[in-house]
Amino acid sequence: MGAPSLTPIPAKKHCPKEPPWVWGSHLSLGSKGVTWACAEMSKAVAFANDLNFSFSSFLPITFLLFSHLYGGGLEAGKHRCALQPFVPSRNCGEGGCGCGGWTFPFRSSDMVSTSCCPHSDSCRLFYPEDPIKIVRGQGQYLYDEQGAEYLDCINNVAHVGHCHPLVVQAAHGQNQVLNTNSRYLHDNIVDYAQRLSETLPQKLCVFYFLNSGSEANDLALRLARQYTGHWDVVVLDHAYHGHLSSLIDISPYKFRDLDGQKEWVHVAPLPDTYRGLYREDHPNPAGAYAGEVKRVVNSVQEKGRKIAAFFVESLPSVAGQIMPPAGYFREVAEHIHRAGGLFVADEIQVGFGRVGKHFWAFQLQGEDFVPDIVTMGKSIGNGHPVACVATTQAVARAFEATGVEYFNTFGGSPVSCAVGLAVLHVLEKEQLQAHAASVGSVLMELLRQQKAKHPIIGDVRGIGLFIGVDLIKDEATRKPATEEANYMVSRLKENYILLSTDGPGRNVLKFKPPMCFSVDNARHVVAKMDTILTDMEEKVRSCETLRLRP
Repeated sequence: MGAPSLTPIPAKKHCPKEPPWVWGSHLSLGSKGVTWACAEMSKAVAFANDLNFSFSSFLPITFLLFSHLYGGGLEAGKHRCALQPFVPSRNCGEGGCGCGGWTFPFRSSDMVSTSCCPHSDSCRLFYPEDPIKIVRGQGQYLYDEQGAEYLDCINNVAHVGHCHPLVVQAAHGQNQVLNTNSRYLHDNIVDYAQRLSETLPQKLCVFYFLNSGSEANDLALRLARQYTGHWDVVVLDHAYHGHLSSLIDISPYKFRDLDGQKEWVHVAPLPDTYRGLYREDHPNPAGAYAGEVKRVVNSVQEKGRKIAAFFVESLPSVAGQIMPPAGYFREVAEHIHRAGGLFVADEIQVGFGRVGKHFWAFQLQGEDFVPDIVTMGKSIGNGHPVACVATTQAVARAFEATGVEYFNTFGGSPVSCAVGLAVLHVLEKEQLQAHAASVGSVLMELLRQQKAKHPIIGDVRGIGLFIGVDLIKDEATRKPATEEANYMVSRLKENYILLSTDGPGRNVLKFKPPMCFSVDNARHVVAKMDTILTDMEEKVRSCETLRLRP
């Protein structure tokens, strides 16, 4: 067997815990293995070859060899692999022996692992069966280590485009001058608060700056409880508001798989007019769904409990790209305010012009509706960790009355505020809100044409660049086509298009791309979807809707 060329890959991250890691300073490849001679205790290595391997070292060390995703490695041509933990066995002589050797007769296919130290199985990758190593991004495109270009249809964090030069320049420029906490006077935080206030209703005029959407929602919960003196929270079914313990408790999407529902959390039906309690044929779905919230509030009060807040994503995302019926928020706010609670609009997924028609998604509910608290994250910093809570003077004063200061080490730093200002500048300069409205309208129309052509598409919903395509197995029951949606996502990835699924049935294809996503991009994606769906109807035929042709 000829010897492939082996190239060391520098470690990206080190495991500080035992066992110690070994980097071979001398390599040789024989017919039966790769030999490390007189290794130095410093880094881990991974290798790729279906051979027997001999390692050399001074000590019989337990090795953990891990992939280029998490550590160092060796590359044999373009083939790489990750290895699981193992204990070496004495076998000096096979493949050579420098200072003592151990042979590991495993195939690389048996060793591949995505759960190497310090990674946990609870931290998951997109496309776990065939993950992509992304090394660069620009605009609405991502690039893997081989230079392949992928169209990104799902990254609403890179709001104005991956690595936008004006945002990068703003961060770099401020980093060269000053990056400290917000205990000092600085123009950036004042300027940023002023710019944000210009996008919001006048009464939302007090701003708290943080690092993540989860931090923002946690603070919103504290604000509501302090202002009202109440404790309980009403949320929508399938909602997700963040990963902190306080937010897992108010996220049915998470708590149903963990400790269950707390007694102070109350769940109202999702205002889904496609597969919910009140559907598209209901004469007043907004009133009907708001009535369900009123019923929940009444039940809470009958138990002697009191409502602090109603938390809602302005457009529920994890729940399946849901469009609450117009007027729903206003009626819900009336019920919540009457019970002494506050209305919290979570704009973390959908704010900053994504819906096109308005800057904030809650504004879709009408000019007369104003939340008591608005939370922001993700897109606010275009990938930089920035978040914000906007609220009223009254809520802020009640929070101050505790006498306990609110301080966030990194929130509101000069660099974070410079980035936030740059994002707002790019949104305005490039007219991305209007762009989202225009491109989103084209994308919706193209997807509706596909719905007319392919029965598996049960619903197309959304606005601007926030769109969901609901795949169904059966037209009568609207049963989620989960496996078919996953198949679609996988096939699109083969065509260098990154899309994902959401919803309780994981059957809703979600579009929330960077705001620079173009009409040509929309046409390209839908054309590929059409080809894949046609192929599925001809060859897969795994459900009733794939066996029907209009």
